Formats: sequence, structure tokens, C-alpha cells
Amino acid sequence: MSRLENIYADWNPWHGCTKISQGCKYCYVYRQDEMYGSITDSSLCHKNASFDLPLKKKRNKDYKISSGKIIYTCFTSDFLLSDADKWRDECWRMMKIRSDCWFYFFTKRIDRLEQCLPTDWGDGYNNVLIGCTVENQDRADYRLPIFLSLPIKHKSIIVSPILERVDISMYLNHSIEEVSVGGESGALARPCNYDWILDLRRQCVEKNIPFRFHQTGANFIKDNKTYKIKRQYQLTQARKANIDYRIGKDFIPETATYQTEQKIYKELTLFDNEEV
Repeated sequence: MSRLENIYADWNPWHGCTKISQGCKYCYVYRQDEMYGSITDSSLCHKNASFDLPLKKKRNKDYKISSGKIIYTCFTSDFLLSDADKWRDECWRMMKIRSDCWFYFFTKRIDRLEQCLPTDWGDGYNNVLIGCTVENQDRADYRLPIFLSLPIKHKSIIVSPILERVDISMYLNHSIEEVSVGGESGALARPCNYDWILDLRRQCVEKNIPFRFHQTGANFIKDNKTYKIKRQYQLTQARKANIDYRIGKDFIPETATYQTEQKIYKELTLFDNEEV
């Protein structure tokens, strides 16, 4: 088991999602479902058998997900999807019980967070990390002001799949622990221009916010030339650009330190666990 595998876990309490903006057009969940021959429409949300995974135990009574792990939550849907409203309170309860782990989800529905929060949320759970996803200037200008106004202990901005040059400089403040940017994968992927990536990096450096270039995407433009990059190389090619800022070993932002009842640990960026 690699060090990264020893640190993170996956939890998908439900599956399926409806498309709400341009970033959803070629959603990897839809592509995967089609590839594996799913008989259920990807837009239909259904509860998974692993719904209560954080509380499941081994025969020796230890949790199947061990203490201190970062649990990437709801990667095959959106945690704030309205279709899952009837199940979400139970998920919050499990997160509260497993205060020895961190739960990380990202969402295109940040405008629903306030109405979806548990009654004891206060200024946020210490062990919940939320990433607000934007793909263009329109969605950045709509979602990020809402994101900044909300009581969340750990905030990340995810610019992915980036579809155009995006200015988020006015939204970068001390509450943002990381900005991560990546291009779109898949056969129909829209282009990602390296100039857009460098401009976002400049914005983050000027505000001293950790920045990560996590994925080139399948159609990558650099110096006016388009490169067709196979899926297995999109992460490694982004790393080879060597433009991350304030990102240390294991892709850990310098700003991101999380404390649970048992451990202090630092965040792994979620995208290396993304199967697209």
C-alpha cells in the first residue's frame, strides 16, 4: 500500500447527478456509467450500499476506515444535490461521530449549502473540508461570493474543468486554503490553455494563497500549439510543469492543517484520487 493509499479513503453515499452548468457538460460520472454499461440513468440519484461506510466496523470492532484518514466524499454525485436531501442529515451525523477523520467534498451547488446544514453546524465542523467548484467567470462571480459568506472552517476553490480565463483575485482572502485548477478529460474535452493556468497562479501568488495545477486535461494548449494528452499522463504532465505554489510533499498546501480529537494532519489535494 502506498503512502497516499494509507492516508485517504473514498465514500460515495449516493450516485448520480443532474447537470446544472457548463462544467457538467461532459461529466466523468456519466462517461464512466456509460463505459461500464450502467442500466440506471446517470441523472437519477440512488443511495449506495456503502451509505454507512464511515461507521462500518471490522470483526475486531475497529472501523473499516481507520482514524486520521481524509475521506473523499460524494465523488460520483454532488453532496448538496436536492435529490439527496432525505439522506444528508444522516451523513452529517456520521461525520460528527467520526470526528477522528476528515471529510472532503466539492460542489457546484454552494448556493444550497446554508439550507442543507445541520442544526449544530455553528461556524463549521472542524473535520469537514468544502471545495467550491467553478469553471468560468460567470460561475465564479455567482458562486464565490456565496462561498465566502458561508460559515466553513476549511475552504478550497476548485477551478475545474477550466473553460476560459478566470479572474478570482477579488475572492482570494485568508479563508481560502488552496486553489486547484485543471483541464477537462475525456474524448470530447474542451481545450485548456496554459496561459489561463499561469494567470490563475499569478493571482494566487499575489495573495500568497497556495496554488496547484492538478491536471492538464485532454486538449492542452501551450504556446499556441494543441497537445492531445492521454488520461494516464494528464496528472503527471501537470506536475512536470512545476508551477505549484506553497504546495509541499504529497501535494499538501502549507495553509492546510486539520485537527481531530486524535491527530493533527495536513490535507491531501483530492484530485489525485479522481478517476476520470
